[in-house]
Amino acid sequence: MANQPDPKFPTFSDLYNHLLTLPTPLLPPGKSTSPSLTSSIAALSLHPTLEVAFHILNNDLPSAHFLVRHMQSPPAYEGMFLHGILHRIESDYDNARAWYGDVCESDIFRHTWHGGKDDALEFIARVEKLKKEGKGDQEALEKQSLDEIKKVIEWCRQQFGEKRMEDASGAWVKPDENNRKMAEDMVSGGEGFRNF
Repeated sequence: MANQPDPKFPTFSDLYNHLLTLPTPLLPPGKSTSPSLTSSIAALSLHPTLEVAFHILNNDLPSAHFLVRHMQSPPAYEGMFLHGILHRIESDYDNARAWYGDVCESDIFRHTWHGGKDDALEFIARVEKLKKEGKGDQEALEKQSLDEIKKVIEWCRQQFGEKRMEDASGAWVKPDENNRKMAEDMVSGGEGFRNF
């Protein structure tokens, strides 16, 4: 039996409007804003890109990261872009810049960043400066962060709709051989952050 939507948030719009009242994701939150919303988000069974974006709005970065790992190579540019946003919020700025660079020619990126890659990278640099040096206008950066996430949601909503997606396997992408090898090296070959 499929998950049933949370009676408090039975529709996409109900939950989205509530998420927009939470603190804006900009810097690492330490924990999700409202842990009880994790199941509410999952229960809507949205397209995985929309679910990732909702988890990001709730500052539930582990749930977002779990899902986005299944969409990290073309043609899943939406998932790749969300992966970059996620790394920006986690303060992993080099990784964020790399993901933004990987998707900067995609339709979703051009929809979101009308000024192109340079504007997006300048935004990441300003967030990094705020995090590392405490310099910058946090309120303005939060507004820009929220605008970016809202534009991605708008794009994904137009592309995939709001209806339930009981089987999300069609949204997952198998990584090409280069990405698979890179991931393998990061986990076991000593080229990533951890060795196992």
